Amino acid sequence: MAPEIFHIAQTPITCHAFSADHKQLAVSLNSNDAQIFTRQGAAWTPTETLSEHDKLITSIDWAPNSNRIVTASQDRNAYVWQQTPDPQTGKTIWKPTLVLLRINRAATHVRWSPNEDKFAVASGARAIAICSFDPENNWWVSKLLKKPIRSTVLSVDWHPNNVLLAAGSADMKARVFSAYIKEIDAKPTATVWGSKLPFNTVCGEYASPAGGWVHAVGFSPSGDVLAFASHDSSISIVYPGGPAIYNIRISSLPFVTLTWTGEDSIVAAGHDCQPVVSAASTTTRRTRGGPRAGPGSVGRLNSGAWSTFQDADKRGHTGPGGVKEKDTKLTTVHQNTITSVRPYEARGGRVSKVSTTGVDGTLVIWEADSVSAVTGAMGGMRM
Repeated sequence: MAPEIFHIAQTPITCHAFSADHKQLAVSLNSNDAQIFTRQGAAWTPTETLSEHDKLITSIDWAPNSNRIVTASQDRNAYVWQQTPDPQTGKTIWKPTLVLLRINRAATHVRWSPNEDKFAVASGARAIAICSFDPENNWWVSKLLKKPIRSTVLSVDWHPNNVLLAAGSADMKARVFSAYIKEIDAKPTATVWGSKLPFNTVCGEYASPAGGWVHAVGFSPSGDVLAFASHDSSISIVYPGGPAIYNIRISSLPFVTLTWTGEDSIVAAGHDCQPVVSAASTTTRRTRGGPRAGPGSVGRLNSGAWSTFQDADKRGHTGPGGVKEKDTKLTTVHQNTITSVRPYEARGGRVSKVSTTGVDGTLVIWEADSVSAVTGAMGGMRM
């Protein structure tokens, strides 16, 4: 099935998040404001603007059950937005609530916990703020995960138990922390990541294979497996119960975002301008022209991939008389880096659709299983 393609803006989309019913979309259009779009037929129409930050919004997350939006920004602040009636007009408006992050560098990434009673904010302050609500003061307060982080934290993801948190950072490490807060969380049961989990316990630390920044992290649906994507053009799969780590080197540009679609499959995307489905022994790519096979073995470029690399390098082709004609149109759906990939729709216990946004200002909704797979591309990966 062909993907749904929506040209949202002429400016880059830094991040995006959908409401629970998928009728509304919150995005940062590379600005200080968060724009909310409402779907009207086959188009998305801007309906509201959330204005409180004074620098670029770097990340947005929309809680599906409580219908609250959290935004994080380079201004070192985060806000929780909730719909409330306006006392003057009676209309429903989005009202921000202050978050005391206690960081002195930009906030880079934010995600609600599964129970939506807290959220995590990554930052350039070598710290992760775990935020919970203080009803007495009507604001959100934070506790900081600091050790042993040595550089900017680029991404976070919650374990299904609402306690463990994965983080990827520019110190070339992916880590799993305990974000247990006694006043909020019930005592967690033992997992493959450990049983004693006081706040800031490091349950696992994993290095990027060739020393690249860790751009994206994600727990599998069960929480028993961790995946992370690095700037060295690799995806690493961690099985702590083994223990075992599988490193998959890709022949394309680095991924910067990923999401699990099932216990045995991941969708990742980034600078190569196209999402890649990685499953047990399979890798496929999604393009405008249909399926394009990945390499038959890890680390090798087949003729199709090599041709694509050459085309991307030249950005042109030879016309009549040997004159090079400039051609800036890529064969992929996205025409620039994909900045965010997120689950869109689930069916039968698996994610059936994912959404991507990118620097080209485009939103695309993909069928997660609509492209055939190529066996052997992920070598010895165990699922």
